[in-house]
Amino acid sequence: MTEEIAGFITLGVAYAAVGMAAIGSAIGTGIAGQAAIGAWKKCYQQGKAAPFLLLALVGAPLSQTIYSMIMMMIIKSKMYVNGAIVHAEYSGLFIVIALLGGLAQMVSAIYQGKAGAGASVAFAETDQGFANYLMVLGIVETCAIFALVFSLMMMP
Repeated sequence: MTEEIAGFITLGVAYAAVGMAAIGSAIGTGIAGQAAIGAWKKCYQQGKAAPFLLLALVGAPLSQTIYSMIMMMIIKSKMYVNGAIVHAEYSGLFIVIALLGGLAQMVSAIYQGKAGAGASVAFAETDQGFANYLMVLGIVETCAIFALVFSLMMMP
């Protein structure tokens, strides 16, 4: 395989990591969003104010896409300098890092959305515990941050 092909494949897979994370973010925000809409509907039916803070719980899974974008940009910066491929020999490593990193971000976003869904329902019903719910989402977020940091540590 030529250096040019190795570079193109590596960049393609690095972007695939962003795509996987974006899919996870879409699924996670969709799950949390469905729960928030249901919780708001219940509030309206009961004549209660619908808590605007549910949007924070719904949007939490979006950060995983940003983390994978950072990973993609760093892979690109390590493969290319001034448009020239400088580390084609690391393309296999970068491909594995991108695939596993993107998968980790995707799964984290999905489960953060599921946790956000539960938090949305609980907060809308009780109007209490918002900080606790955010802490749980933060714990799930930590998995995504670890995946990013560890992928960066593995790069030459």
